[in-house]
Amino acid sequence: MTGYSLHIGLNRVDPAEYDGWDGALAGCVNDANSMAAIAAAQGFATTTKLLDGDATSYAIIGEIGRLANEARPGDLVLITYSGHGSQVWDVDSEEDDDRDETWVAYDRQIVDDELYRMWAQFAPGVRIVVCSDSCHSGTVVRELLSRGTRDAIVERAAALSSSGEQGAVKIVQGAVKAMPREVELEDNKRRRQLYSFVQRLSGPQSRANIQAGVVLLSGCQDSQESYDGAVNGQFTGALLDVWANGSFDGGYSLFHRKIATLMPPDQTPNLFTLNADADFMDQRPFTP
Repeated sequence: MTGYSLHIGLNRVDPAEYDGWDGALAGCVNDANSMAAIAAAQGFATTTKLLDGDATSYAIIGEIGRLANEARPGDLVLITYSGHGSQVWDVDSEEDDDRDETWVAYDRQIVDDELYRMWAQFAPGVRIVVCSDSCHSGTVVRELLSRGTRDAIVERAAALSSSGEQGAVKIVQGAVKAMPREVELEDNKRRRQLYSFVQRLSGPQSRANIQAGVVLLSGCQDSQESYDGAVNGQFTGALLDVWANGSFDGGYSLFHRKIATLMPPDQTPNLFTLNADADFMDQRPFTP
């Protein structure tokens, strides 16, 4: 069995494509490099990185397509993304909130319908693990509440540290990894035809179309925000701590629970699976 990996990290996007917004972050390229180092240490056959200007929608979709062509039953495909998340209007009424989640690539948003269609291109028996350190904020109010909560948690952690009560949770201070609401609205308006086109082209998100096993570890719940950091994002940093340079021993469910114990209360990582049987879930993470 062979391992293939793709690592996407965006500390910035093209301001010419987002009405002057450059999406500046600090730790996303580090996140991609850190995850690529895990794949290399685990003996993956190929490890590809798409960083900043190289992480265009064409490059990301094209690379996932290449992996779908190469991977055979039993192979492991690891795909990691660190950058902004956002939303576009849902055109086929699949989402309860009428919004499709996105990855914010260098040149445009990649809609979850597109990614769903890419997973359907993988052969039955291929194992796909996706780690997404991003968020999908729907409202300005949510972002403001999240920012206030994080500030309070940081202040509390500092107080505990000064009193000698140091906990296991490391709390990073950094930007929220969500496209600002005003930028999202403008981009959705300007690219409405494009996003509608890719949603229609991708078709309904029928789980029956996906034959590979998929495990998604994401940085937060839909109602929360993911946070960037100076070195690594909050989620990726906790993942690296649990991984402990390869000494972690357990399956994906335990891995998720261990990461969650190191996360602050305002950011709880999510675990989502498709066709991932017990054998897959019991395997040690990132092991071809």
